Amino acid sequence: MLAWFKSSYSSGNDGESCVELAVTPGTVHVRDSKSTDGPRLTLTPEAWAEFVPYASYS
Repeated sequence: MLAWFKSSYSSGNDGESCVELAVTPGTVHVRDSKSTDGPRLTLTPEAWAEFVPYASYS
């Protein structure tokens, strides 16, 4: 069972734009907090570390 958490920084203009993360050794799982049974991304920690700056660039 994965332990999911949501960052307080992950809200958009509507306050509902959130992602949840679950971290395990060697894997970072990402899902939409509004669709917890929907599709999920599974990334290596290295891929996640490269993705975060790209996604947060504004």
